[in-house]
Amino acid sequence: MLQWFNAREASEIGNSLADKFVAQTADSSTDRDKPVQELLRHADGDTRTSRLNMFKRAKLANAFKWRLLEKGIEKNIADEVTHKLVLHLSLRGSDNAQNPGAIAVPAAPAAPASTKELLARGNECFEQGAFAEAAAIYRELVGRHPRHGVGYRNLGAALFKLGRYTESEASLRKAVELDPNNYESYGTLGTLLRLVGRTAESEAMLRRALKLNPKHADARASLGETLLLLGRVRDAKARFEKVLKSAPRHVQALLGTAKVAQMEGQFEEAAAIYGRVLAIHPKMPQAWAALPGLSKMTAADSDWLKTAEEIVAGGIPPDEESTLRFAMGKYLDDVKEYPRAFENFKRANDLQKAAAPAYLPDVRTGFVDSMIRSNTRDAIAHAVGGSDSVKPVFVVGMARSGTSLTEQIVASHPAVRGAGELLFWTDAAREHEAAIERGVLDEATRKKLAEDYLHVLADRAPGAERVIDKAPFNCDFLGVIHTVFPKARIIYMQRDPVDTCLSCYFQPFSAAINFNKDLANIAHYYREHQRLMAHWRAVLPAGTILDVPYEQLVADPNLWIHKILEFLGLEWNDRCLDFNKTQRLVATASYWQVRQRVYKTSVARWRHYEKFIGPLLQLNA
Repeated sequence: MLQWFNAREASEIGNSLADKFVAQTADSSTDRDKPVQELLRHADGDTRTSRLNMFKRAKLANAFKWRLLEKGIEKNIADEVTHKLVLHLSLRGSDNAQNPGAIAVPAAPAAPASTKELLARGNECFEQGAFAEAAAIYRELVGRHPRHGVGYRNLGAALFKLGRYTESEASLRKAVELDPNNYESYGTLGTLLRLVGRTAESEAMLRRALKLNPKHADARASLGETLLLLGRVRDAKARFEKVLKSAPRHVQALLGTAKVAQMEGQFEEAAAIYGRVLAIHPKMPQAWAALPGLSKMTAADSDWLKTAEEIVAGGIPPDEESTLRFAMGKYLDDVKEYPRAFENFKRANDLQKAAAPAYLPDVRTGFVDSMIRSNTRDAIAHAVGGSDSVKPVFVVGMARSGTSLTEQIVASHPAVRGAGELLFWTDAAREHEAAIERGVLDEATRKKLAEDYLHVLADRAPGAERVIDKAPFNCDFLGVIHTVFPKARIIYMQRDPVDTCLSCYFQPFSAAINFNKDLANIAHYYREHQRLMAHWRAVLPAGTILDVPYEQLVADPNLWIHKILEFLGLEWNDRCLDFNKTQRLVATASYWQVRQRVYKTSVARWRHYEKFIGPLLQLNA
């Protein structure tokens, strides 16, 4: 049985075939078909005496593709050639390991498989985790039968597992077009859209799946995950609990309740739930990856790392490997094994970068130019209307600059509530993009935005005198925000540039935040961020923005908390110094850190990684 899973030889064959293909490509620059034909010929010869079961064929394909990418072959070409190789091996019928006593002989020509046979073969591969092979078979199926909705749905699911998200979305949308009543297609598409950061679309698709089938537990649990990302934690928790009433061992719903417990600061409860998940699925990557986030890891937790490495070595989908690699990096950082930590963080980001929309520096620079051009001092000064409310408080800054810490401190005041990271202004900017580029929004639009936003704050924090919105990306729209709420106060968190950017790199943000997957891109984004903030300081009235240096805040919290409360017009309250005792929901990556006393270990953290982070070091020049 163990020999069935021994895939070392298959991986070596995959690497060898890739090397031959690259060499053949270099010699056949004008004939694109010849290298592929030679590849398939080599594949027949190299695998003739090997017993390649489904598992081993998947390993061969994976090794083949990664070697192509390492050799500089473009991703779309690597995907196409790998698909042809997998399909060739699969349809050749070489699974001799199903019968260990079989003698390897040249396969006789076989009649084309029927639609039913192809679907069954693809499903079998999918269930065995041979996703590349499954995708190849499903693609063959829909190639023969272009209106086969189930084929497109299954193809989309297999491509999803392979991290080929653009192709997956196209297949799933085709499945929905062919069969608008297939709730499974909507459910998978909704989950995919969440993963790539399109949460509003994800919610719509998952709600459609549930409308078609209200008993679809997977879609309900997935909707809960999407609602968590949208900051609607109570609604998300209700979805998870509803699933668990009818299916107490539903793994995704259990994972969701554990995440909610973490956000609520109930770390022991979260650990217990993750334990239940691992009792059902002993090496589930998502559950295993969550454990280092519950505490600071030590060398005594080395068994955790050993198991994590075994899970990764066993072959898992890219999104799951990325999540686990971030956790492995966190463990190794905790135990001060910094080179190995960086290696895992880099691998995690490389996997995410392959799936995320490309970060385009020119587009970001153009956006900042547009904001500066349309938000002049005179235009902002002459804007009238909006709201005189002082209820909104905006805590902004680069991600990982200390915004969660400051929110926790201020939200500990009896008059203040924290609303987390609201998407209101990002959504508003998208809706009114053309008008914002032309200049200040008209008075009617600003009054409507003020009314809508105050309604959101009242819903999130009934009766509060001040409500904090700590969405970091509100930095982009401070001109709009000020013309809607001219009396609102803005707290801007400043942190050492390299520490900030490195912390971004170490954080598993969604694919929608695409600048943090690459150090050079992070450096570019940071410079543009600072350029825009300098503009806001120049054009907004004096006293609108309070700059709070993170390093000084943690060095002398008493002094800076006094300054912050005075800036907000609030009286001193000792609870702000004991912020770590405040029981409130924290729906950001800092849910554990904000419940610790002030610590300084994150100051100058970048020095442990200095030799790996060249593109960031110039930010301190």
